[in-house]
Order: sequence, then C-alpha cells, then structure tokens
Amino acid sequence: MPFTKNALLRDILADPAASRVLELHIPGFATWNDWSLAPLATLDEVSHWARGVGEQSPDLNALWQDMADVESSPAVVSADRAPMPAIWGDREAGGHERASAQVPAIPSEQWGVAEVALAGPSTGNPFTEIELEATFRSGSDAVRVGGFYDGEGTYRIRFMPPHAGTWQFVVKSNSDELNGAVGSVEATAPAGGNHGPVGIRGTFHFAYADGTPYLPFGTTAYAWTNQSTELQEKTLRTLAESPFTKIRMGVFPKSYSYNTNEPESFAFERHPDGSWDFSRFNPAFFRNLEQRIEGLRALGIEADLILFHPYDRWGFSAMPAWADDLYLRYIVRRLGAARNVWWSLANEYDFMNTKNEQDWERFASIVGQEDHVGHLLSIHNGASFYDYSRPWVTHCSVQRTDNYLSAENTDTWRERWGKPVLVDEVGYEGDVAEGWGNLSPQELVRRCWEGAVRGGYVTHGETYLDADDVIWWAKGGSLKGESPERIGFLRRLVAEAPSARWDPLPGDWDSRTGGDQDHRVIYLGIGRPRFRSVLVPPGDSWHVDVIDTWNMTITTLPEPVEGRVIVHLPGREYMAIRVRRATSTTN
Repeated sequence: MPFTKNALLRDILADPAASRVLELHIPGFATWNDWSLAPLATLDEVSHWARGVGEQSPDLNALWQDMADVESSPAVVSADRAPMPAIWGDREAGGHERASAQVPAIPSEQWGVAEVALAGPSTGNPFTEIELEATFRSGSDAVRVGGFYDGEGTYRIRFMPPHAGTWQFVVKSNSDELNGAVGSVEATAPAGGNHGPVGIRGTFHFAYADGTPYLPFGTTAYAWTNQSTELQEKTLRTLAESPFTKIRMGVFPKSYSYNTNEPESFAFERHPDGSWDFSRFNPAFFRNLEQRIEGLRALGIEADLILFHPYDRWGFSAMPAWADDLYLRYIVRRLGAARNVWWSLANEYDFMNTKNEQDWERFASIVGQEDHVGHLLSIHNGASFYDYSRPWVTHCSVQRTDNYLSAENTDTWRERWGKPVLVDEVGYEGDVAEGWGNLSPQELVRRCWEGAVRGGYVTHGETYLDADDVIWWAKGGSLKGESPERIGFLRRLVAEAPSARWDPLPGDWDSRTGGDQDHRVIYLGIGRPRFRSVLVPPGDSWHVDVIDTWNMTITTLPEPVEGRVIVHLPGREYMAIRVRRATSTTN
C-alpha cells in the first residue's frame, strides 16, 4: 500500500523507506523536538507545518510523488487490524464444578490490601479465557472484586476492606479449578499513618477516608516508571525529600521532546512478527508499576495514574476498542486496592484523535464497574475542556488554555463545574525551547499562590535542559529548580488555616484574598506596595503577618489589631498579608 497524503506520521517514521523520503524533502524533520506533538497527524498536515514562516518549501508535488512510490512494510500489524480474541466466553460459571479450595485466613487492616492468591490454568490464554471474581461479605455489606491473571498459573484478587472485621468471600469463575474457592479476611483497625483513600471534602477540597484533610500539592513525572531501575530509585529518593503529596504519572511510556529512549519493559507481549499481542499482558511490567506505587504510598504520596496519552510511537494510543477495554479492566483490578491511586483517563484527551467522547464515557464506566474502592477519577484536557460536570468526574484536572491566564481562572472554573480544581498543567519551571517549559521559578510559585487563594491547587513541574535528557517532568531523577521548597512553604501555610483549606473571599480589586473566616490571606502577586491599608472584620482582634512568599519569611506585628491597620511592606513582589483571628471582643 503506497503512502498517501492521509498517511499518519507515526506510520511514516516507523517505515525506513518512507522515513528516507521524508528526510529527503524535509531534512532533519524526524529529529525536531516537536514532531512528537502530533504522531497521528497526516502527511498533508505535516508537510504544511514544516514550511515554516514565509517558507514555500518543500516541493510538495515531488514529496507526494516520492511517497506514492513507497510501499509500506507489512511487518507490523496495525492495531485496528489486530484480531479480537475470544474473551471470557462463559462468564456465568454456571454448570462448573465447585473448587474445594479453602483459602487460609488472610490478615489485613482497614484500607489495606488483602490479596487472595489461587493456582489455576496456565494453558491457552488465561488473560482472555479465564474470568474470576469474589464477593466479600461482612454483616450486611457485600463488595464484588474482580480478579486477574499474574502469570505462571497464579490468579489474584485484591480487596481493600472498607472497615475492620471479618470478611468472608467466595470465588466465582468459569474455571473449575477456581470456582467456589472460599476463605476470609481478618481486617484490623488501620495502623498509624493509614488514613485510607483520598476523597472529596465538602465541595472543593479533599480528605482521607478517616476525615484527615489532604492537600494535593503535586508534581509531574510522566514516564518515570518506564526508566531504568536506578533512575526510578533515584526519583523516589528525590520525592522523599520533596514537599509533594501527589505525582502525575503515566502507565505507558512516552515519546516526546527530550524523551525518546526505549523502555526496558512494556505492558504487552509481542507476536512472533514483532507486533503487539494486546490480548497478553506482561505481568513483570505491572509488578514494577505496583512496586513504585507502593514506594509512593510509603512516602505519603498519591499516584495520579494516567491511563492513556497521545505521545506514543508504539501504538498504545491507537489500540482497538476491545484491547482498550481489556487493558482497563486488567489495570483497575491489579491496582484498585492500592489506597494511594487516583485514575486519570487521559493526559490531553483532546489530542488523541483515535478516541471520541463515547470512548471516554465507556472508559469511565469500566473504571467505575471495576474499582470497588471508588478512587478519584478525572480526565485532563489539552486545548478543549472536557465536560467536568459529568457525574463520574470527581474533580477537574485542568490544563490552562491561555498562555498568560493560567491559575487566575481557578475560581471561575470552581464556579463553572462545582468541583475541586487541580490546575495540573500550569506551565513548568525550566529552560527548554517550548513556551510551556521555560517559566522562571518565581512565576511558577506565583501561579501556585494565585491558584491557592482562588480555592484550588496547582501542580508543579520542572523542565531544565539536561545533557542526558533526564528531565524531571519526563523521567524523574533529581530536582534542580527553586520552586519546590517554596511550594512546600505554601502548603504549610494552607495547612495552618483552622479549616485546613483556602476558599476565595471578598477582597480588593488589585489583590486576591483566600482562606476561611478565621484565617485570611491577601496575596499581592506582582504588586510592590510599600504599605497596605487593611480593614479586619469588626468585633474581634486579629494577628497580622507579613509573608514574603519567595524568601519564605513571616513577620508578625507585635500586637493584635482591631479595625483598620496600616501594614508596612518592603516594596517587593510576591508579598502576602495574613490576618488570623486572635480573640473575640464581642463575647
């Protein structure tokens, strides 16, 4: 089949002959940093993009002719032509013999992971031919949990007990070896540090299951679990010294600027011809992912797990629908009992032209069906917002859609969707060529403060150039920037509010005020006043603090104040004034 104007860039770059033609007419194009922005762009779109400002080359007629003379290689089967396997042909388990397996009592704790491990069939394709699930019961409570095949004849069912006590379970399967296995989980009270999974607190904020407030001051390292073991370990050591409580991370590897290395392991096995067998998972890949998520849990960090993304040269963003669904059920069943997991259906969903709204809604339904815990679930936008009012969306995972207005829209987005707002891509501290990745540390910290006083949460990222392309935002490793420490300072200040949250409050036209009724913060941003007249709420006395958000200092006025007070300032940017209720004078 010849390459036409509608051939995908991904397919052209994967074909040696077509790549040579592209290189002939657009020299160096395959090494441009930005070609991976649109791997699913057509040759027609690419050729017009490559002309540049005022340029009229390449000679498009010659390009079309040379591409038409290339015959694409049949070595790799395209995902949309891969055959659909028979999946769980008999899911009812009716007529099957009941297994005699009595599983020994499994110890766990509330909000821990209770794992049922069973030996079963290893012939054929257990990933698609064997289905199993268990129902766990404690009193009137019943929880259905799906199981998965972990290779070498081992099947697992992972259950998070929502409360302490004895949970009896029975396994249901279309395999005689697994069907009817019974046992119990003995769940004790949660140990210290186990607060349960994170959920929504009120309307716009977060808390753990035991009610402890949770503040999502996060970072981004998209492909850190697809790097070498050494680099993954280094990333965890860095996170242990950081202020971050959440990390945005992908399941699949990423093909993008500064991120072109080949992973050591993949989620799927391969056919003999080298193409992917989407019906067979690679358990070792998922065990590594589980190990890293467990490492994050030990650090008190939530794993905001991105299930799909468009930056892909391997075909994982364009799998057939049956493979998408099989993958989702598998990963949710494997990871759904981990209390520090969040689900993000996609990073920049609207850049994935292989999916449509019906796909995303189907994916959300599958995650909802298979996630017995009910973890947080969202989807991240590129240029166009998703409808975050959809009932399955627990919070808004937002990328700013304007180069200059970023976190300044946080309060507007809160009002629009009535849900917590995480500005998960506000731009990154760094010095790369692209505009999304060369913010100064001062500007990133300013955006974090803007989002905070407007009642939301802004996610950090770092993109400093590195000789080995080990950039934090892509691969993890080490942090080089100046913003993390100052984001930690901001996190501490939010936690000091009596309600452990900041909401937007009425303020002056040239500043933003956030906090609660006992604890108010006036953020001056890029203003540099030498003094400020502040009117504190009447009837009470208030402590007044001058906060230097960059130098991380707090200077408190000697005495509490009432009424109006003149607050003297150093005439520098990035200052804030905090007023804290001292005593009530009306009682």
